Formats: sequence, structure tokens, C-alpha cells
Amino acid sequence: MRSETLVVKNLRKKIGKKEIIKGLSFELKEGEVFGFLGPNGAGKTTTIRMLVGLIKPTSGTISLSGYHLHRQFSKAIQNIGCIVENPELYPYLSGYENLQHFVRMVPEIPEKRITEVIELVGLQNRIHDRVRTYSLGMRQRLGIAQALLGKPKILILDEPTNGLDPVGIREMREFIRFLAEKEGLSVLVSSHLLSEIQLMCDRVAILSKGEIIRIDTVEHLLAEQERIIWKVNPMEKGKALLAEETTILSEKDGFLMTYYNEEKVSVWNEKLVQAGVKVSEIQTKLPTLEDLFIELTGGETID
Repeated sequence: MRSETLVVKNLRKKIGKKEIIKGLSFELKEGEVFGFLGPNGAGKTTTIRMLVGLIKPTSGTISLSGYHLHRQFSKAIQNIGCIVENPELYPYLSGYENLQHFVRMVPEIPEKRITEVIELVGLQNRIHDRVRTYSLGMRQRLGIAQALLGKPKILILDEPTNGLDPVGIREMREFIRFLAEKEGLSVLVSSHLLSEIQLMCDRVAILSKGEIIRIDTVEHLLAEQERIIWKVNPMEKGKALLAEETTILSEKDGFLMTYYNEEKVSVWNEKLVQAGVKVSEIQTKLPTLEDLFIELTGGETID
């Protein structure tokens, strides 16, 4: 059984009289990629800042590899690496010199670790070039190399695919999966690209208005929300009859979409046929994570 590397319990944050984070609880397991999703104003960035010690929670606890973040800060913070949006790098220095500069600020990191992280992120061929000549994807990899210098067990990446082209997005996705599966890192990824989160993550937490409204595996979340697509004629009569039994989720291009209910599908079909409605097509469909996100958050847009 995989051990827990990050444990968050009943995390709350007040600014003035307004509570913006309302009792968040979740954990990361060793070797998993955990998606962190939230619409505008959900509190995602505030939560990440608390996880890395930039701001203090009003109440609740954060444990990193068994160390309490605020009571044992120096030991706890050694277990986490983080990039918030674009990594901060010196463009006039080479990639290697950027890593050297970081190592000088953290004396317990041996210089040989630089070579290890360069190989890990695959920058061997360009590491001595100036960073201003790097593509955005290469800068992201160098930022991750910097975050990995201290051998953290937890890596937090805020919008790691932001601004990348489709090839760069795929490469970053595969690299994050590699870090989790081959290096055993726990990776928390926040992103507005729900299709990428669906492909990349093992589990997902969905935030809305400072609260987590669902945490589950991507596979289970989507399977739980299976849909049925109906093609019926006449459409309006079929729609009215189905609406008596279940929720009509959408009507598009001559098709109706409803919730899936294995025990009821044949009953609904029989009702339609007996009422003189021709059913020419029934098919099941799994929603995308984007469909589910919009449904759970009431249509709020993601960060």
C-alpha cells in the first residue's frame, strides 16, 4: 500500500471576516498524480500558497512526509518542490548556471545532484546554453529540475502546460507521469486544461467557493456519470416522455442526452415505443471531465 506524503486536514483561511477556504481535507499518495481543479475564486491558488508555507492557514493542519508544516517547518519544507506558473530563471545565465546559483543558496545540496536532475529532465544537450534561447517547454523542464534539486517527495505544479503548444503539452504530460511512476514522486497539478488533467491524473479534487465538492479517481468519476444518447421521433413527444422519468441533460443535432440507469433503460424504451415514439438509436456515453466539472460547479468557469 502506497504511503501518504501530503495530508491536509480541515484547512481554513479567513481574510478579514470572509472565510475563503472552508475546511479542505485531502491527501496525496506516493507515486500518484493528483489534479487540483477550481473555477475562478475557488481558492486553488490560496490553498497552494498555504501548502508551500507562503501564507499561514487560519486553522487546520498540513503534514509533509509526516512533519507538521508549521511546527516543524524546516524539516517539512524539505519534502516539497513547487513551480507556480512560469519558473523564475535568470535568462542571461545558462541552465547549468541557474541550477548552480540555486544550489549555493541551499548548502546541503551536493553539486553532483545538478547532473542528476539535468539527466532526469532531459536537458543534457542544452544545459550550457543561455536560458533566453530556451523554448517555454525547456524553461518548464529547467524549473522542474530546480524544484527537484532537494530530492522532494512532493512536487506541486501550478499550470505546468500553460502557454505550451500541443507537442509541448504532450511531452510535459508524459514527463509528469514519468516522475510519478518511475521516480515515485507525489505530484499535485493544477490546470485549466481539463482534457489534460483527464489524461494525466490518477485522482482529482474539484473545488468550488472554497470547498472540495468531489475527490475521486478520474475513472470512477466519469463512469459514475455515464449518459444515454437517444434518437427518437417525434422528438418533442419523446423528450416529454423521457422528462417524466429522468433529467434531459441536452438536446443537440436531433439527439437527447439523459442520465444512465441500467435498470431503467429498457423500461423507458418500452414506454416510448408503447406511446408511438420511434426509438432508432440508444447508445451509452461517458462524459468528459469538462462536462462533469461544469455540472458539479453549476457552470462556473475554471481558472
